[in-house]
Amino acid sequence: MKDIRQEKAADILAIKEVNDLAFGQENESKLIQEIRESKYFVPELSLVAVIDSEEVIGHILFSQITIETENGSIPSLALAPMAVKPEFQKHGIGSLLVNEGLMRCKAKGNGSVIVLGHPEFYPKFGFVRASGKGIKPPFEVPDEVFMLIELEKDALDHAEGTVKYPAAFLNV
Repeated sequence: MKDIRQEKAADILAIKEVNDLAFGQENESKLIQEIRESKYFVPELSLVAVIDSEEVIGHILFSQITIETENGSIPSLALAPMAVKPEFQKHGIGSLLVNEGLMRCKAKGNGSVIVLGHPEFYPKFGFVRASGKGIKPPFEVPDEVFMLIELEKDALDHAEGTVKYPAAFLNV
């Protein structure tokens, strides 16, 4: 039985392990820790996938960002990172995490989510190229990997601008 729930303090080391194994490096787990210690952290939006034994097999994090426009800042969320232990990949765990995460983001009144991710994976959840709304990343990335989803209808209409990430993201 798989379950998705909010992270607990006891999960922190397991979350680090999941990310280190999934990405083959420590950059993402360092990012998570820096965000966790910042004002951009939303505890209710750091979710883990667990199996019967409460073993953490996946993790997803949504944190606060803004889109800087000519008319000011628009709040949004960044989906980063999302990881599943290698032996549990390709079993729908990532999809469960994304779906549950987006549902919780919307329930908390968030209008949009930005992701820098696989262009074959995220569109199935409704993500589209951010450039279509005139939203740019603050660094050079291929257009097809920088995506967004509007959780509220027209949440990003007239939101043309550049995403502003917390400093922790620039270290990854």
